[in-house]
Amino acid sequence: MNIIFGDSLNLIPNHYTILELDTFRYPGKSETKTAYCLVEKIAVDEYATLEHYKTLHADVVKYYKQRQWNYCEQAIGGLMGRWGRELDSFYTDLLERVIAYKQTEPPEDWDGIRVKLDI
Repeated sequence: MNIIFGDSLNLIPNHYTILELDTFRYPGKSETKTAYCLVEKIAVDEYATLEHYKTLHADVVKYYKQRQWNYCEQAIGGLMGRWGRELDSFYTDLLERVIAYKQTEPPEDWDGIRVKLDI
């Protein structure tokens, strides 16, 4: 899997499968960068369901930002093992965040953007 940041996204031909991952912000800055992945290993037998799983993945990212923890938790379970297992570490990390937020809600001003010291 290759990670691409938003400013490079327009350089990728349309026939590739590109999925949004996370949006990052440097501490104390307002500017953000969104990370995407270019999925390279799609099994032939998964082509029939490709659009379904692309939509499910996009919904997980969208509903995560909307604090829909139960939806995310269930949908991530359905996404594990897809994409040639290339995104399983992302899904595992996201699921850990969802479980933590279910136990302790993020602050009211939380916008779903991850604050990172380095990108």
